[in-house]
Amino acid sequence: MCEDTMKVCEKWTPVCATNEIPARGARVIRRHGLDDIAVFRSGDGAVYAIVDKCPHKGGPLSAGLVHGASVTCPLHGMVIDLPSGQVQAPDEGCVRTIAVKIDQGRVCLDLGEGQ
Repeated sequence: MCEDTMKVCEKWTPVCATNEIPARGARVIRRHGLDDIAVFRSGDGAVYAIVDKCPHKGGPLSAGLVHGASVTCPLHGMVIDLPSGQVQAPDEGCVRTIAVKIDQGRVCLDLGEGQ
């Protein structure tokens, strides 16, 4: 799938085209035996990826409301900063972020080994 060098293919996994993620929305990347990943696109076109699991009750963050560079959990209203994965005060917690690279209109994720 990756058309660049083998080195790039080893680190970055293409998952979808950028335009397949709705503006101010998300796309879920399902992974057998591992946590799903939510890939978000903000209103200004920035792309972020986090584990699709709220740290409070495990709800699907991909179903949340995207505003700026944040997403609000649809279950209990926790606000998560997409670049850092940090839950905003007064709540506490964090979500694991996934590195994103855009390559010729494709979203590629650094899934690492076993992630």
